[in-house]
Amino acid sequence: MPTATAPTFLTGAPRVLVFDSGVGGLSIAAEIQQRLPQVQLIYASDNAAFPYGTKTETELITRVDLVISRLLQEFAVDILVVACNTASTLTLPHLRSKFTLPIIGVVPAIKPAAEQTRTGVIGLLATPATIVRPYTLELIRNYAPNCTVISIGSRELVELAEQKLRGETISPLAITSITQQFLLHAAGARMDKLVLACTHFPLLRTEIAVNLPKNIELIDSGAAIARRLEHLLQTQPLLSSQQRSPIATTAIFTQHSAATELLAHALKSFDIHQQVYLHV
Repeated sequence: MPTATAPTFLTGAPRVLVFDSGVGGLSIAAEIQQRLPQVQLIYASDNAAFPYGTKTETELITRVDLVISRLLQEFAVDILVVACNTASTLTLPHLRSKFTLPIIGVVPAIKPAAEQTRTGVIGLLATPATIVRPYTLELIRNYAPNCTVISIGSRELVELAEQKLRGETISPLAITSITQQFLLHAAGARMDKLVLACTHFPLLRTEIAVNLPKNIELIDSGAAIARRLEHLLQTQPLLSSQQRSPIATTAIFTQHSAATELLAHALKSFDIHQQVYLHV
């Protein structure tokens, strides 16, 4: 079993750590790779503590602090992307007060959905924890005060996304039962935007879309995060100008399991050819 060893990078190439509890952050990594192919990515999954949505606020802040601290000790990076809505809505203030490097969080794309809706009805599909977070409710108050927001929380979709990337067959009926909750809402027939407010959910974009009317547009935060990263890279100095050798994008897991082994094929589709384990 390979263990974590600090990778090196192309000369001058920015080093970016993308962090999530599972594989959902790969949807963010894919957007970064598409917009910024020169970036050297490390993808870190805290699968030992997956899923984050079941943790209390204190447990989650403590766990994310522990794992991020260990990752930054082992891997010198320029920018950290917390590619998890649940972690971002809770832990960003703490992380930014503790670490000096730029940190990008992922928040539900409520603002663009509210700006683009023609009917004034938008859907919010997230984990049950994200749905009720004060941060999420504040986003709705600030950016969608004149919209009807239909909020549905699903923990099952997170696991279905994980199963999909492991190559397992997922049940279409399970997804249908979730999407139909929007259409059964009193205002569901007028919904024209659906915010995918968990980074796992874009991995199921096709499966979700086929269960909804074609006029409903799915919106997530991936492209916006890639643009934000691009802006930071234009304004922030890199850690070092030292010579860096090229490597394949690396995936780090905090626990070895049969499930992580099954991810190898899917990871290659994200141009990740190396898996290592950093037990935390």
